[in-house]
Amino acid sequence: MSKMNIAVIPARGGSQRIPRKNIKLLNGKPLIAYSIETALASKLFDKVIVSTDDQEIAAVAREWGAETPFTRPNELADHFTGTTPVMQHALRTLIEQGLDIDKACLIYATCPLLTAEDIHQGYLALAKTPLSFSATTFDFPVQRALCVRDGKLQPMYPEHIGKRSQDLEEAIHDAGQFYWGTAEQWLTNPAMFSELATPIMLPRHRIQDLDTEEDWERLMQLIRN
Repeated sequence: MSKMNIAVIPARGGSQRIPRKNIKLLNGKPLIAYSIETALASKLFDKVIVSTDDQEIAAVAREWGAETPFTRPNELADHFTGTTPVMQHALRTLIEQGLDIDKACLIYATCPLLTAEDIHQGYLALAKTPLSFSATTFDFPVQRALCVRDGKLQPMYPEHIGKRSQDLEEAIHDAGQFYWGTAEQWLTNPAMFSELATPIMLPRHRIQDLDTEEDWERLMQLIRN
C-alpha cells in the first residue's frame, strides 16, 4: 500500500456557546459540509476523515463525502481537550487499521471561507518545513495594546505606546483554519508555532471566529455576499 495523505476534521457534539454548531445550517448547508467539500476539492487527500463522538454529526459527515472509521472517545470530546491529542488519536487509530500515512492536515469544521488553494499552499510548504498552518495579521499594532491592572489603565508595552504604527513590526497570529504536518511530526513533536512550521498567510477578511451568535450572524452575511 502506498503512503497516504489524509485530512482530519474534528467535530465533537458538545459545542456550548452555539449548540450543535458543527451541523447547524449555514445558508442551507451544514457548517461541517463546507470544510469537507473544501478538503475534497483540493484533490490532495486519499481520505477525508471526521473525528467525532456524535452519531448525528458522523451521519451528516458521511452524507457530504467524508469517512468516519472510528468514534472519538469521550475523554477526547470535552471542551478542555486540545486538537493535538485529537489528531494524534486519529492518526494512531488509522495506523492501527492498516493505513500508511505520509502527511496529514487537520481542518477545523468551522471555517467555511477556507479555500482549496489555501490548503494547497500549506501542503507545498511541507517541502521546506515539516509543519505549516494558517495565519493572518493583527489589524492593529499589538505593541500599542492597553490593559487594566489593579483597576488602572496602562499600556501593555510602555516602550512602544508613543510610536507610530508604521514604525512597529507587524505581528501575525494563528488563523485557526488548518494545520499541516508529516505524520511523524504530528505523533512526536507537533511544535506548530516554532521554527519547524511555515505560516500560510490568509487575508483578514476571510478569518472569522465562531464562538457567539453575533459571530454566526456576521458569518452569514459574509457567506451571502
